[in-house]
Amino acid sequence: MKALFDTVSHQCSRAVTKTYSTSFSTAVQLLAPSIRQDVYNIYGFVRLADEIVDSFHDYDKPALFAQFEVDLENALKQKISLNPVLNAFQYTVHKYDIPHELIDAFMKSMKADLTKTVYQSQAEYEDYIYGSADVVGLMCLKVFVKGNNQKYNELKASAMKLGSAFQKVNFLRDLKADFEQLNRTYFPNTDLTELNEQAKQQIIEEIEADFKAGYEGIVLLPLEAKLGVYTAYVYYKKLLAKLKQTPSTQIKQTRIRVPDYEKYGLFAKCYLSYKLKFI
Repeated sequence: MKALFDTVSHQCSRAVTKTYSTSFSTAVQLLAPSIRQDVYNIYGFVRLADEIVDSFHDYDKPALFAQFEVDLENALKQKISLNPVLNAFQYTVHKYDIPHELIDAFMKSMKADLTKTVYQSQAEYEDYIYGSADVVGLMCLKVFVKGNNQKYNELKASAMKLGSAFQKVNFLRDLKADFEQLNRTYFPNTDLTELNEQAKQQIIEEIEADFKAGYEGIVLLPLEAKLGVYTAYVYYKKLLAKLKQTPSTQIKQTRIRVPDYEKYGLFAKCYLSYKLKFI
């Protein structure tokens, strides 16, 4: 029975999420059970594509990605894939009628990481962020509103801003690895070899504006999604605060993180705020 294979596929996507991102998986666990698995399914797909372009250096990454594209297309058409992560993803895509243009935009940005290393213009930068982050937020939003198109359209702009904020924080946090290991420069008009406080502050102000716009959507989310998304928001805000306090020279030398004891304290405060209806 395919139902049994679907169960195994969902377990695989959940395992991918928990293995690759303990912080994100904790936030997902704070979503309502009715939508939790579908977010695991989206993350599993996103992580698999990202790993191909970022991690599999000893293999033919373009060939792997090309095969992944074919497998994805077949999974969406046939509503089944022998790749458990893709099988789980197609299940969620069809369940919530996730637009294929969102998936195409994501794959376009991931494919760009195979060859493109410098984003020189604001337009290139924004196009990459839209595909790598904004559309992932929109896929999740489809799940959060359970296919309600009116609610989706109301929250779409805020979801995109929140996705942008998360991605830009990742860029700033991973500056060292992206620049030294992958030879990538995402921030346009910024010389990462000479990153100074003024350039760092400009990036942070841009992220803070995205967070402000993103929060406006969080408070309007359905109850099933609000706590999980708010927790992710608070975690990334804390990470940004640490980056803001870190000298630009140090950001280039190390990966800033939120210690576990602080992380769990934040999660507890988020839960309390949610229960007291402060959000």
